[in-house]
Amino acid sequence: MKFGLSSLLLLLLIQPATAQRKYNKTIRGPLQITTVKVAGGDFDLGANDGSDDRKPAHTVTLDDFYMSAYEIKQEQWKAVMGSNPSFYKCDECPVQNVSWNDIQEFIAKLNETTGKTYRLPTEAEWEYAARGGQHEQLVKEKHLRGSIGELLVSEEESYNSIPRKELKGKKYSGRRAGPQSIAWYKNNAKDRVHPVGHKQPNELGIYDMNGNVEEWCSDWYALSYGSTSSRSNPLGPTGGKSKVVRGGSYANQDYELSVTRRAAYLPDTRAMSLGFRLVEVK
Repeated sequence: MKFGLSSLLLLLLIQPATAQRKYNKTIRGPLQITTVKVAGGDFDLGANDGSDDRKPAHTVTLDDFYMSAYEIKQEQWKAVMGSNPSFYKCDECPVQNVSWNDIQEFIAKLNETTGKTYRLPTEAEWEYAARGGQHEQLVKEKHLRGSIGELLVSEEESYNSIPRKELKGKKYSGRRAGPQSIAWYKNNAKDRVHPVGHKQPNELGIYDMNGNVEEWCSDWYALSYGSTSSRSNPLGPTGGKSKVVRGGSYANQDYELSVTRRAAYLPDTRAMSLGFRLVEVK
């Protein structure tokens, strides 16, 4: 009887531990995508300097959204698609060599498998998250109104009058200095991708928005960046030849990592520098 009671007690202790291990495996498996809530608001999309396709800076409004904290990893792609197209094989590294069209197939299968709804970020969502969301806007508001809330300069003047050193997210994702601490790029990447999340995140806790791999967005590319009439949750043009890519990659120089830099590729393009992250619709 004593042996039976001891065995029963041991079984009762083991069962919760086993169940917990199974639960952890479920929520931490490759199909679990960590997302960060990005509180919506107004922000200045684009820039008044640099290439023509990022001009002019214009104010848009975004609703809340949930951005993946990391670029989609090779192990996640394999779990959904059954193969790994990447040139540099590394489960924890961002998947490479995936076209915009490939990603649509991945998303459809991921949504069906998980019961969740994922999509590529819009170009506006990507830039807003890279800038740090409302963290950057609070810096602007402080400069605009001062410590006692009095209006110091007009909204029109504010964009270019804020000292560059105060705009933490203006050039890189959450940093006003060089990208060394936040990005894998030409100067430190040794010509290859690296595991996600090993550099510092921005103010929102989002990693690798500069460097590692360039990231596909949902929008069609248009050179006339500020001409769209949509100022609320803009989706870009209704059609085109190329899709927007943001963020720069391990192969880019520091000046190519700016949060306002835009690139464009045909939607069937596959390259070692191309990857992506997702937005979860809740």
